[in-house]
Amino acid sequence: MDYTTTSPAAVRALIRAGKITSQTSGMCAGYAQANLCVLPKKYAYDFLLFTQRNPKPCPVLEVSDVGSRALRYIAKDADIAKDFPKYRIYKHGELVGEYTDVEEFWQEDFVSFLIGCSFSFEAALLEADVPVRQIEEGKNVPMYLTDIPCKPAGIFHGNTVVSMRPMPPEKVVRAVTATAAMPRVHGAPIHIGDPAAIGIRDLSRPDFGEAVTIYPGEVPVFWCCGVTPQAAVMAAKPDIAITHAPGHMFITDMKNTLLKD
Repeated sequence: MDYTTTSPAAVRALIRAGKITSQTSGMCAGYAQANLCVLPKKYAYDFLLFTQRNPKPCPVLEVSDVGSRALRYIAKDADIAKDFPKYRIYKHGELVGEYTDVEEFWQEDFVSFLIGCSFSFEAALLEADVPVRQIEEGKNVPMYLTDIPCKPAGIFHGNTVVSMRPMPPEKVVRAVTATAAMPRVHGAPIHIGDPAAIGIRDLSRPDFGEAVTIYPGEVPVFWCCGVTPQAAVMAAKPDIAITHAPGHMFITDMKNTLLKD
């Protein structure tokens, strides 16, 4: 089904009921989407410092109260343990499973970080007549590990993850302009052109998400991605961490227009 014009609350209800388990690109046009990283309180300060030192890949939209599954600012009546279509659980840096509900794993000391997502600026790209290929093809956005290091903080370290959208060269300036105005959801691209320059060997084999068609003459454009914390979690190896599955976001009640600089 097409959920482009469905309200965030209605989509969250369908997700909570298990009726939507797919990636969320293109859903609830005009509303911000968010990535997730949930950690025990003993790691929360280090992770908050990591996000502050790396605001482009990790722009924080909200931090929960300790143990709470609710949010105060970006969505009403939310349940962090149920309102993402798919979650990942890591133990000691290893992925141990994907779930559509993580209530059974919830701990009283958990702190949740909701982080801005590039899906939020796709409506602005479309309004600027910039193609968004994964929406056209009904796929998850391709995401890649790079060799661009993040600034470490406490136990957290690692390299930046990027999302990629190909486009005709004459539309690159439009894409930069449209996204630069939205720094709370990654802002302007971090790299344009040659993927090898940032350590990506093969665009047809993304580390997360799905490969999309790149037509002859098109330019790959790369934005920082909120999957970066997952790379940091894998490197830091905390006892447990819960994240969203790449591309399976939380849809907030915040209009994208509120995220503009």
